[in-house]
Formats: sequence, structure tokens, C-alpha cells
Amino acid sequence: MSAAAPVGKSLRLGGLARPLRRTASVLRARPAAAVGLAVLVVIVLVSLAAPLLAPYSTDIASGQVYAPPSAHHWLGTDDGGIDVLSLVLIGGRVSLIVGAAATAVAIGVGGTVGLLSGYFGGWVDMVLMRITDYFLVVPDLVLMIVVATLWGPSLTHVILVIGLLLWTSTARIVRAEVQSVRSRVYVRRARTIGVGHLAVIWRHVLPQIAPLLIANTVLSVATAIFDETSLDFLGLGDPNGVSWGIILEHANDRTAAAYGAWWAVVPAGLCIAAVIVACYLLGQALEDALNPRLKVSHFSIRSWRLRTLVGRGKGAI
Repeated sequence: MSAAAPVGKSLRLGGLARPLRRTASVLRARPAAAVGLAVLVVIVLVSLAAPLLAPYSTDIASGQVYAPPSAHHWLGTDDGGIDVLSLVLIGGRVSLIVGAAATAVAIGVGGTVGLLSGYFGGWVDMVLMRITDYFLVVPDLVLMIVVATLWGPSLTHVILVIGLLLWTSTARIVRAEVQSVRSRVYVRRARTIGVGHLAVIWRHVLPQIAPLLIANTVLSVATAIFDETSLDFLGLGDPNGVSWGIILEHANDRTAAAYGAWWAVVPAGLCIAAVIVACYLLGQALEDALNPRLKVSHFSIRSWRLRTLVGRGKGAI
């Protein structure tokens, strides 16, 4: 037992080290992924330091109504005379918190459903996948609007609505990966010698699907932030909070376009677009690095070249 434990531990560490090396190599090979990571890091750090960086209060007017950008208000003011830069900085914290929390709920639900479905198979797989199919065919945004309307506007409700309706793609991906891991020799051997299901899942299955969950988490954050913005824009978010979606909703409801106040819309919109694009670039790179079976680059035209075969003339393929 003492000799087997270090070996098992080293195998798990090696299994985690390989995805990290693949991730680093992909970030070096794909500058767009590195840019996405840098953008996300900057936005997260700025959002965390928002209370220190915000030049004015988001509750008290500090200028005239829809004042244009100036030296005192770099991004102008909104319909209430509140500094837009302060709103964008503080709103970024709420949007990122909602995106991260909703993604955590979605990954937890989807990962659990996919894990149980792929590992046990049989009737468990059939029942869970039929439930997943039901949620897949229903438009997410429409169902989110209905549920959010029934529950009422609240930040907690928004997180739960998005998280509980965003898990289907994660469940499908995890199920397919777990089915592959379940058929491997070391998993079948562990089950043969009497290791319990919980121990097999914890020691052998989860370490293998964890990198895939990480990649899927990054992609899900972008979707969650987009859904949160959509719900806020439709008036189903927390009316007492400040988020990028709430900023856009107020600008739309209070006729910022009629005043030509583009600064009340563009900064928050650019922040949302930057986060979504950055998550997409980074998530795609991580997915390629951590799940090589999804890669199709070996079919690329650049991987084909003319070779000379033995016994054939020059230039033979």
C-alpha cells in the first residue's frame, strides 16, 4: 500500500501537469488566446479595485444631466447626473459576480448530471438525458424571461435562473468524456477489485474530466454575462443594483439616444463585448489544449506535404 500510494499520487500529478503544459503551449502558439487572458485579468483586477478607482459616488449626482465627457467626467454623466465611469467600474463587479456565480451553478448541475449519466449508464443515462433534451429544445432566453418574471427581479434570482438553465451543454460534454474514461483499463480494474463507485469517481474520473470542466467554465462565463445583460435590459434584474445591463436599461428607458448621449451606452456595451470575446478566445484555446480529441488541426492543409516514396519518382504523394 505504501508503494502504491506515491505511484498513484504521481500519476495524478502527471495527469494534471500535461494539460497545464498543453495550455501553456497553446497560449504561446495562439496570441489571440493570450490577449483574451490578458483582457480578462485586467477587467477582473479593475472590477475588484472599483471602489478605490471610482472617482464619484454612484448614488449621488456629481454633474449635470447627460453632461458630455470632460476633464471632470471622463465618460460623461447619465440622466441623473451620475458619473458614467463610476457606474461602469462598479457595474463590472456585479456583472462578473453574476457571471461567475451563475456559471458555478451551471457547472455544478451540468457536471453532476453528465457525471452520473456517463458513469452509470442504463436507465440513469436515459432518464437524465431525456431531461437534458427537454431543456435543450426550449429557447434559453425565453425560458429565462418566463422564470425570472415569475420569481421577481432579484440578483439571486437572476443567478439561479441563468445557472439552472445553462447546464445542458456542460452535461452533454461531461457525459461523453465520462463514458470514455469509464471504459479505460485502470477504471475497469478498480471496479473489478471492489473499489466503490464514489472512490472511483473521485480518484479516477474527476481528475480526467476536470480540465474539460475548466475550459467549459470559461466559455460559460461569457454566456452567463450575456444572459444577465439581456435580463437586466428587459427589466428583470435587480432594480437596486448597478451592473452593465442595468446601465444599458436605464439609458434605453430614459431616452439617452434622444439626447445624443452615446457615452451612456457605449462604455458599458464595450465592456460586455470585451469580456465575451476574451472568454471565447481563451475558452477555445483551453478546449483545444485540454481536450485533444476536439482538435482537427491535423486535418489542416498545412499538415499535408509532398513526399518521395521508395521506388517512386520525385514528387510522388
